[in-house]
Parts: sequence; structure tokens; C-alpha cells
Amino acid sequence: MFDNLREEVSAKPFNDDEDEAKYQPAAGTGYAEKNRSTHILGMTAFQRFVIVVMLFMATCVIGALFLLVTGKFAF
Repeated sequence: MFDNLREEVSAKPFNDDEDEAKYQPAAGTGYAEKNRSTHILGMTAFQRFVIVVMLFMATCVIGALFLLVTGKFAF
């Protein structure tokens, strides 16, 4: 396995540019200014609004449960 390692390395040039793959950006991944201003984290404005409302409701429910457990709020 490692018998001819030094010979193989010295026979082949270290920086062989012909074998290396050339960088090409994938299709559809180009930077667009309009997507940057309208999409944050890949979501539309309505999707972000729904996420924020759900987080707000979860915070309210957790806060109300905490008040009930600690006895600061009772029915």
C-alpha cells in the first residue's frame, strides 16, 4: 500500500491544475437584490408574520402558566 508512495508523489506534479474541477455556481443561486429586500431567512412577509404571532402566543401562554403555578394569578 505504502511501498511506492514516494515514487508516486514525485512522479506526479503537486499542483496539477488539469485534474482539478473548475468552480461553477449552481443554477439559480445568483445574488439578486430584490430577493434580499423581500425575503429574510427565505420567508415572505406573511410567513414571518405568522411565525411572530405564534411566538407571541406561546410567550403569553407560558407566562400565564407561570403566574398560575406561582400563585400570583388565580381564577
